[in-house]
Amino acid sequence: MKHPVFTMVLQDGSVLKGELYPEHAPVSCANWIALANDGFYDGLIFHRVIPGFMIQGGDPNGTGMGGPGWRIKGEFARNGVANPLRHERGVLSMARSMHPDSAGSQFFIMVEAAPHLDGSYAAFGRVLEGMEAADRVVNAPTGPNDRPREPQAIRSIRVETFGEEYPVSKL
Repeated sequence: MKHPVFTMVLQDGSVLKGELYPEHAPVSCANWIALANDGFYDGLIFHRVIPGFMIQGGDPNGTGMGGPGWRIKGEFARNGVANPLRHERGVLSMARSMHPDSAGSQFFIMVEAAPHLDGSYAAFGRVLEGMEAADRVVNAPTGPNDRPREPQAIRSIRVETFGEEYPVSKL
């Protein structure tokens, strides 16, 4: 089975491409694939960017408090799920609140390694091309709450699944 391949186009036309790992985080991958291919992420912003750490997006409200209207299971060791993916540069992971099963649509892309997140957040993919675009986003001037002063928008995210079905499991 081929890994699903995502293409994320940013507002400036730059592209990030990578793959998802449903063998390690099937719930997170299926959820992200469905949202991406339904156009949920189109036009949303990276509402939180922290140099040396990550860029976070996927909130329809742009505040860090919104989601798709449902939650998914957190697929990480502290929540009883074996997930060997590490939070290294380029890794995609699901954002969540303090509750382990609170992820919905928000995700983050690591711009540097953060091993303290391993086992506590559901890593589910990796950027393989275009990390320079994430580097531009993370270095945008910010204001309160690490929010870029100028919106850093996602034009679109689409995922090629090569004919595989990935049913969504909502809580």
